[in-house]
Amino acid sequence: MNSAVIQHARRLLSSLPENLLLLFTRLAPAAVFWQSGRTKVNGWQLNDNALYLFQEEYRLPWIEPLWAAHLTALLEHLLPLLLVLGLTTRLAALALLAMTLVIQCFVYPHAWPTHMTWAALLLWLVARGPGPLSMDHLLMRRSSTAHRETSR
Repeated sequence: MNSAVIQHARRLLSSLPENLLLLFTRLAPAAVFWQSGRTKVNGWQLNDNALYLFQEEYRLPWIEPLWAAHLTALLEHLLPLLLVLGLTTRLAALALLAMTLVIQCFVYPHAWPTHMTWAALLLWLVARGPGPLSMDHLLMRRSSTAHRETSR
């Protein structure tokens, strides 16, 4: 490949704004976990397949299958929503990272390449935060503005 083309591509890619990259970093794992959560419910009800999977395939050692299925379905809906909004992003990312580790260790240990990808994105969010295109950023700006106004 021509070195001028490589240099142009490098400049173009390095000019991508970090706030856009952080937004996509929030959306990617949110989509994965949201879709997984949708497979566990029919409307507002846990479906029979989800309960069967937790009883027969997943078999988490320290939680009853019915509790695990309900808790997982709830978290796979709530935490992705928080990521998309960029609300309590670091906490939501840590919780999804913990879920990823449980899945890796107890459910699908052979799927480590997929889980490592999820973990990398989630760790990036924990380290960097949600970026300016988030509710967290908006709330922090409002909070600092209110603090400055009351300190006068």
